[in-house]
Amino acid sequence: MHMKDSLKLLAGTAVVMVLGACASPAKAPAAADVAVSKNAVENAVQAGAGTLAPDEITMAREKMLKANQALQAKDYKLARELAIQAEADAKLAQSKATSAKATAAANALDADLRALHQEVERANQQ
Repeated sequence: MHMKDSLKLLAGTAVVMVLGACASPAKAPAAADVAVSKNAVENAVQAGAGTLAPDEITMAREKMLKANQALQAKDYKLARELAIQAEADAKLAQSKATSAKATAAANALDADLRALHQEVERANQQ
């Protein structure tokens, strides 16, 4: 093998290694974003989003599913975009669920206070 051929082979190998390295670093952030979106969806479901924010959690689940599909298809850019959107939808769903619970608790407390106030008024009238 001539020196020139050896250099070409070495250069070709280096190019293949660099191209291979370029593809794999994109996978890690995309996979991490998909995992974060999955966690966000699970947190929202645990907060009651399934019943208190069904539209938002449905959108989050659909985007998370598409992000997983994009990840498997090695479309890392799309996977990251969809995962970020899914996370945002899940956080919105969780916020809506938490807000609905807080509103319900405040309404119950208000009703209890009104009942207590009425009992005090009746007691004072006797």
